[in-house]
Formats: sequence, C-alpha cells, structure tokens
Amino acid sequence: MNKSFLLILISVGLAVAGQVFLKVGMGQVGSIGSSSIANWQDTLLKVIATPQIWLGLMLYGLSALSWLIVLSRVELSFAYPFAALGYAAVVFVSWLYLKEPVSLLRWLGVLVICLGVILISKS
Repeated sequence: MNKSFLLILISVGLAVAGQVFLKVGMGQVGSIGSSSIANWQDTLLKVIATPQIWLGLMLYGLSALSWLIVLSRVELSFAYPFAALGYAAVVFVSWLYLKEPVSLLRWLGVLVICLGVILISKS
C-alpha cells in the first residue's frame, strides 16, 4: 500500500474517531438549547470538563497534522475526495458503536460516496 494512501486513511480515521468522541462527550454535556445558551458559562464549563471532548479535539488535531503531511506529498485534487470516506465511516461507526438508526437512503448515500472515491482512486 502506498505510504501517502495510508496517511490519508490515518487522517480520515483520526477525524472519524474525533467526531465519535465529540458526540459521546456532548451526550454527557446534554442538549444545548435556549436555556443552555442563556447560561453559556455553565455550559462552557461542562464542555471544558468533559474528557471525551478533549480527546475528540486532540484526535482532530492529529488528523489535521497528518493531513498536512498528505498535502505535502500528493495532489489536493486526488487527496481531498478521500476525506469523503470520513462521512461514510461516521455513518457506519454511529450505527455500530453509538447505536444510531441509519435509514436505507442514508446507506445508499454511503455507497455512492464509496463508489465515487473508488473512481477517483483509479485516476
């Protein structure tokens, strides 16, 4: 496997993991509504005090750093479409790990994304 392709997958994987941890963390913080916005200081303190949010942000940061390495090695027009794999992976991980319902239409969208990435990877 090409090292650049592996780095792309690592970057996307880190971003997906970051999203999952952010979602788990915000599940602990709770829904942010108009009352949360009115008490924004309390809400901000809850967010800051949630370890999963910090982990999600760190994973996102690592994803960005690995993406910079990718951009230094390959054309943006080739690399960037692979970021769409993150959308597909988030749907899968959300369904598997977070037990979120995923409709057939959403799965078909994931399939279209994956087919598009396969076509681009052949170029």
